This record gives sequence, C-alpha cells and structure tokens, in this order.
Amino acid sequence: MFGSCQVCSFLSYFGELVRKFFAGGVCRTNVQLSGKVVVITGANTGIGKETARELSRRGARVYIACRDVLKGESAASEIRADTKNSQVLVRKLDLSDTKSIRAFAEGFLAEEKQLHILINNAGVMLCPYSKTADGFETHLGVNHLGHFLLTRLLLERLKESAPARVVTLSSVAHHAGKIRFHDLQGEKYYNRGFAYCHSKLANVLFTRELAKRLKGTGVTTYAVHPGIVRSELVRHSFLLCLLWRLFSPFLKTTWEGAQTSLHCALAEGLEPLSGKYFSDCKKTWVSPRARNNKTAERLWNVSCELLGIQWE
Repeated sequence: MFGSCQVCSFLSYFGELVRKFFAGGVCRTNVQLSGKVVVITGANTGIGKETARELSRRGARVYIACRDVLKGESAASEIRADTKNSQVLVRKLDLSDTKSIRAFAEGFLAEEKQLHILINNAGVMLCPYSKTADGFETHLGVNHLGHFLLTRLLLERLKESAPARVVTLSSVAHHAGKIRFHDLQGEKYYNRGFAYCHSKLANVLFTRELAKRLKGTGVTTYAVHPGIVRSELVRHSFLLCLLWRLFSPFLKTTWEGAQTSLHCALAEGLEPLSGKYFSDCKKTWVSPRARNNKTAERLWNVSCELLGIQWE
C-alpha cells in the first residue's frame, strides 16, 4: 500500500507534468534589442506586462500604452527595477475612444523617429452589451477597430524603421467567430461570448489582409493565440472566474502566455510567414472563415468606413 505522503508526491508530480503539457512553447531566440523601439498596448498587466518585461530585458525602449496610467506607471517601475533598463515609458491610450488613439499616435510620432515592433495586446472579453465612445460594440471597437486604427496611424513609422513587425493577439476562440456584416454592432442579437469570438476572428482576418498589403515594405505581421492564461481578462464573467480558480494549476502563467507574442516579435526567419496565425511558438491552423480572403477584404473596407479613414 502507498502511504499518504507517497500519494501526495505522485499527485504533485502528475499535476506538474500536466501543467507543463499545457504550458506550451517557449521563445528561444537570443535576439537583443538595443536601439529598438517597441509599443505594447495593455502592457500594464498580464501577458502584455510580461512581454514588456522581456523586451525591456533585451534592451528595447518600451512604451506601455494603456488606459490606466497609474497601473501603467506601477508596472513600468517594476519592470525598470527588474531589468535595469530605464527606458520603459507609459503613455495614455484608451482603445475604446478614437480621440485617445489619435492623441496617443500624435504624441508618439512627435516623440519617436522609429518604431520596430508594435504589439496589439490589449483586449476585452465577455463584456455585457455596451458601446465605445464612438458608438461601436465594445468587443468590436476595442479588440478590432481600436487596433486597426492604431496600426494605421503608426504604419508609416514602422515602414521607415523596417524591418519591423506587427503582432496582434487573437485567440483560439476565433474558431467560433463569424463576421456578421448585417449586424456588426450586435444590435439585432447579442451574446457576449460570441461577440468576443467574432472580434478574435476579426483580428486574424486583419492580420491576413494587412500582410497582403504590406508585401515588399519590410513590415511583417502575425496573429497570436497566447493560450488559456491566468489573467484579468475573464473579470466580466463570474462563472469563468470560478472556473479559472478551479483549473488554475492547468492554466498558463502570464510569462508562459507571453512566449508566442515574443516569438513572433523576435524570432529570425519568420518573414515568409507574414499574415499567419501562431500558437505555442509555431504556425498553426485557422478556421475556414479565417482563411476567406473576400471576407478579410470586405472587413477591411467596412472598418475603414466605420472609422472614417482611407487605407489603400
């Protein structure tokens, strides 16, 4: 018979094996970033914060672009102390307000002459029905349209700094998404779970179309599924908060969740894979809807119309 200590040791060992299985890939590149400039949205917490920490450790000048500046300053102070890199800066960016996005971009472009990596990391999940300052459904407005506009406003600086990269966080949830052009704002029917899925599909389609339009510019782009991560993203769902606590040992840490973002931002030789979708630090398959070029192009045009911009 096994003693209780032996059983506990076995369960602990087994649990660690399972957790490591779910942990996924690790960014292996040793690329250093001295002299490089990075913008990361939502980097005051979670995956974004860990991404900022690693890029700062590699010598980059990192801009934490976030809505809560106080939390951003706290994160930046922690990262500066941890990495001994003083060039971790915080700037106000509210992706639910196009005026804030434009103000951030205007300030950044006046401040910096280069931009080598843009990581569209911020996002919302499972929000009750609400609209942004510009009248967009919140998931669509923040997760897709906000980053769409931000990328457009910073694109010339990325081109001038090439080789450069744009990394956009999506999710495996895109498989359940659909671009409902007849009801993009969810006014006819709204389900907050599906609204999140639709916005994550939009992220993959945006990356696909952006890659096509950036061919030959030296700027490449990638969509990322970070994994199922212990983070604040589920804060709008009481049920998911409970499930996250219950299954916490099997979820990725924020450090593990940041690895695929880092891989796509840093790994050598990824240029031929521009426009692709990555999970666990490797290219992986997307849903049939995410491979539809006509949908990607139509979403691009509709996004421009909604934002009142031109982007050929």
